[in-house]
Amino acid sequence: MKFSNALQAKPTSQIKSHSLMDYRKPLAMVALCAGIALSLQGCVAVIVGGAVMGTMAATDRRSLGAQAEDASIVLKGSGRIEKVIADLGRVSVVSFNRKVLLTGEVKDEKMKKEVEKEISTLAGVALPITNEIVVAPLSSFGVRSNDMAITAKVQAAIIDTKDIYVNAVKVHTDRSVVYLMGRVTQRESKIYAEVASRTGGGIRKIVKLFEYIGEDELQELQKKPAPEQKKE
Repeated sequence: MKFSNALQAKPTSQIKSHSLMDYRKPLAMVALCAGIALSLQGCVAVIVGGAVMGTMAATDRRSLGAQAEDASIVLKGSGRIEKVIADLGRVSVVSFNRKVLLTGEVKDEKMKKEVEKEISTLAGVALPITNEIVVAPLSSFGVRSNDMAITAKVQAAIIDTKDIYVNAVKVHTDRSVVYLMGRVTQRESKIYAEVASRTGGGIRKIVKLFEYIGEDELQELQKKPAPEQKKE
């Protein structure tokens, strides 16, 4: 198992006891089933209860504005990339707190640079962009399905681990490389990487693309109530 910018963590004290954390088991199952369904069907709608959604909102450390911008960056970026690569590549756009990750395959270095240039001109994107696109043939359906399954397993493991939260980070897998994005402390970073490494399942490498915050800032974030969503 290879780590990029990761330190070894002590796993023994991090596993949640079943007596205190059984309520997270259904969430783990939701994450696992959702990932598997998405890998097989390409699109899935998951409906969860209000209590679950409240927990998710409370642990997202981005502002509502940042969450909206991330969604816009992914939507607009995917549209622009499609015009650049057509059917000659496959590129995924991931944005967390305006920091963008690009993964996938393209036909040559020129196309790789053109994709990054297009994304860099989008409003709100924080530079530099992490461009992990490779020059290679398109990955197979089996490879992409395995990536989705790995992501689901990592998310389920995070849900079942003490003191870290799945909605505080973004887990993205491409060609068996797991990318972790989010606003976390150095302490949490080690736990997230260790939890991901223990899921196994053919992970080639774990890359940490975290935005680091201090323990004091984390405590302040945890005191704040979940932001209210505007009703349509």
